[in-house]
Amino acid sequence: MLKVLKQVFGFDRFRAGQEEPISTLLNGNNVFCVMPTGAGKSLIFQIPALIGHGLTIVVSPLIALMQDQVSALKLLGVEAEVLNSTLTPEQNDEVWGKVRCGQTRLLYLAPERLMSGGTLQTLKNFDIKLIAIDEAHCISQWGPSFRPEYEKLTDLKQHFPNIPIAALTASADEATRNDIALKLFDGDVTTYVSGFDRPNITLSVEPKAGWKRQLVSFVNQHKDCSGIVYCLSRKKTQEAAQLLCDEGFTALAYHAGMSKEARQENQARFVKDQNIIMTATVAFGMGIDKPDVRFVFHTDLPSSMEAYYQEFGRAGRDGEPAFAHMLFGLDDLRTRRQFIEQDAREDVLKRREHKRLDSLVAYCEAPTCRRQFLLAYFSDKSEPCNNCDVCLNPIDLVEGTREGQMALSAIARTGQRFGPAHIVDILVGANTARLRELGHDKLPTWGVGTAHNKQQWRSIMRQLVAAQFIHLDIAEYGGLSITQSGRDLLKGDASFSFRPMPKSSKTDPLRKRPAMVDVNFDEAQTALYKSLQEKRAELASEKGVPAYFIFNDKTLRDMVAKHPTTLDQFSDVHGVGAAKLEQFGATFISIINASQGTE
Repeated sequence: MLKVLKQVFGFDRFRAGQEEPISTLLNGNNVFCVMPTGAGKSLIFQIPALIGHGLTIVVSPLIALMQDQVSALKLLGVEAEVLNSTLTPEQNDEVWGKVRCGQTRLLYLAPERLMSGGTLQTLKNFDIKLIAIDEAHCISQWGPSFRPEYEKLTDLKQHFPNIPIAALTASADEATRNDIALKLFDGDVTTYVSGFDRPNITLSVEPKAGWKRQLVSFVNQHKDCSGIVYCLSRKKTQEAAQLLCDEGFTALAYHAGMSKEARQENQARFVKDQNIIMTATVAFGMGIDKPDVRFVFHTDLPSSMEAYYQEFGRAGRDGEPAFAHMLFGLDDLRTRRQFIEQDAREDVLKRREHKRLDSLVAYCEAPTCRRQFLLAYFSDKSEPCNNCDVCLNPIDLVEGTREGQMALSAIARTGQRFGPAHIVDILVGANTARLRELGHDKLPTWGVGTAHNKQQWRSIMRQLVAAQFIHLDIAEYGGLSITQSGRDLLKGDASFSFRPMPKSSKTDPLRKRPAMVDVNFDEAQTALYKSLQEKRAELASEKGVPAYFIFNDKTLRDMVAKHPTTLDQFSDVHGVGAAKLEQFGATFISIINASQGTE
């Protein structure tokens, strides 16, 4: 394992969470990996694929993503191929020929192509050693990006009963994980959850108060950076791109209303070039592996916590500082509710989507560390992060122990089975047929909260959920129940403060703004780094690949720090494997020597 890691990929050690699932696969057992974006999920199946003999099948959702991954592997000296609809019959035959003679180690396929009868029958004639399913959350209807064609993959065990399967994703809550483990593996799987934290990404939320002004203000603080701006509608996507272009930025649009050719061209430019901003609907993003995206900006509320985590996770994949900023307005919430109701899916799915949306709104209104709330949603834990807007600029909270006790009392007196709307109706003394029918207008808590309107009470309820005094049942009917912390609050053994309803604000939510990538190079080192970047861009252009396929920024910085002047020394640079040493070592050593005047 370590030999392949170093010789092929140029890394000296595994990252946390990689080694155990790789060993499990090599022992012939199934693996389900939930790892944060940028944690190196691909190595989980790529390392086993390169040990011993046999063909590894990789299922991936997007043609562009498959082609990029195969191009990156070929630069590493790995024999990888892709079969998709863009190939001519002659190219298809060529790929199958390489597979038949055992030359190909990894074969990338879309789920539709793999599960077609002809492809399945052909593959059964080969020595298949492993099947890997990327973006595995697409299998589950509970996931943020369900794709019906992915559901067919649940039949793989019938076709390849003795072949280990690896399923990998970065975004799956507990309900989604359980669904995948049952459908794909029938429970016969070892699940590895490596945590969901992306500590390099600064999280912030701002009340919406003129999105165009807010967007321009934010992007002006991140000049000369690549970023993604997510918009809810196609029209807004075009407006955002035009707005940023008018302000002097290079911005491209991406949405389903554009021609396929235009979308592909813009995506290719975004991936290969630097300092480009993509304004897009959620049609853009799955599988985008550009490591140096420095920010993701949401002009509108995403659809769920899972979707938000997946979308902002496209920032900072290189591990360097990045920013996730969201605008949040009540109109967004109403629009999202309408989308859910217009969905033709069954009621149980609608209920779950409503509760997931509730959790995202609770995140937006969280009075304490956003990262703690985000990770708690995925059953993960964190100390206060000091890298979100709430930690960096603590807000003035209102003492709300009494309000919390009012809400908890109403929940307790109604049997801990009603949702927030019903509890709020009780607190404000609403006179509805439902309340009268249940006799809840006779409760001692009916009308005790008239000092606040319904809007503020809804916010307080969401904040009680965010502070974990109340549990919101996402998986079923959305009833509220009281946690142990809530019981302590009800008894007076704990306190609660809440964020008052936000007023329109023109202030920067990140007044204490974390630094961007800080390299700390002197003048000579900076000049060398720029020379290395220029050579990298030149080589990438020649090969028609993104610059980071040649070497990523971390590798270039390591070259500057280590100043290798021989091939042996160059092999110790982070991310330099045998193939890249042979292809690029002499070229970059020449630049390093020239910077020292030794060439």
